[in-house]
Amino acid sequence: MAEALLLEVGLMFAAIAAVSFIAARAGLSPIPFYILVGMALNEFVIGRFGLPYITETDFIAIGAELGIVFLLFFLGLEFNLERLLADRERMGKSGLLDLGVNFSVGFGLGYVLFGDVVPAVVLAGIVYISSSAVITKTMLDLGWIANPESGPILGTLVFEDLVIAIYLAVVGAILLGGGSIDVAVQSVGIALGFLLFLSLVVYFGTGSLERILDTPSTEYFILRAIGTIVLIAGAALALGVSEAVAAFFVGMACSSTSFVHELETSLSSLRDTFAAVFFFWIGLVTDPFAFLGVLDLLAIVVLVTLPTKVASGFVSGRVYGLNDRRSLRVGLALVTRGEFSLIIAATALAGAGVALSAQVAETIYAFTVGYVLVMSIIGTILMQTAWIFDRYVAPPADA
Repeated sequence: MAEALLLEVGLMFAAIAAVSFIAARAGLSPIPFYILVGMALNEFVIGRFGLPYITETDFIAIGAELGIVFLLFFLGLEFNLERLLADRERMGKSGLLDLGVNFSVGFGLGYVLFGDVVPAVVLAGIVYISSSAVITKTMLDLGWIANPESGPILGTLVFEDLVIAIYLAVVGAILLGGGSIDVAVQSVGIALGFLLFLSLVVYFGTGSLERILDTPSTEYFILRAIGTIVLIAGAALALGVSEAVAAFFVGMACSSTSFVHELETSLSSLRDTFAAVFFFWIGLVTDPFAFLGVLDLLAIVVLVTLPTKVASGFVSGRVYGLNDRRSLRVGLALVTRGEFSLIIAATALAGAGVALSAQVAETIYAFTVGYVLVMSIIGTILMQTAWIFDRYVAPPADA
């Protein structure tokens, strides 16, 4: 049994390495390649033909979680508390704009397509939330993290992650608890309490983190850093709070220490390795045949929500005082959907027969799989080819 699992993990990393080589030779982002190779090697594609396939082992599932955790931790390192407080007004305006436009559009589409409030709220969350993990990794790969457009992009992602922490608590209680107000209130209370705790860690925890990380041994330093990050992220997940949000807060707390450079140097390889596992996992759990029956729904939602996300992102860039070219890059970057959309859809599927009918829950899940796949590929391609749009929105001298 162990040897078979080790072989599957070996095949996974070999496949990731192979497509990363192809992506590098082609000058393209490897993220869509990771997703596509994961999909090609899963039970729904290669397994359909009776060939050996890679299963979603515990290692791959945990590796995917670690990918999200490390990506958002690094995002927190870049977005320290001082920057967050300095940008709170602009972040609030751009975040509320993003929420108002995209959540409302998703709710309207959901109500028109399904004729009920609950599926409309579920669809609204799915199309509203951008993928912090995919966008952060793409920004790091393209070097956008140091550009002016990183401010509104990261600010919007932070706002979205905070909103989705509350959203998941409420919607999860409704979908899994049959609409119990008491359960929803309790879940929201726990989520807010843990977020308050993380905020206090960020504000007062610099000294403690300094002492934890202060060691001359590189080995001990890495182990202490991983232990702190993963423990807090795991505790958050156990309490119903997004592990991504928790990792982001830990990153912000660490950004105020004197070990930022050492953390970036020591953990960047782990981040990139498990990020690749995360994107591979998205493909691994994707059944491309599942959303063939909802292609009409998928086409409608993509055609409506892609331009609205670009438009709201563009206006967010203007809120930050950016020119048209950089504002457009903000909108293009926020197109990608990913991990949170899948989590919302999986929650809906788990609650089938409670607040949602089984048929509606299955339809939403099948749609979400296709939606995430399409939007993650389109989003990364748009970011990588953003320079093509520059000539149409600003003269070359407009930096």
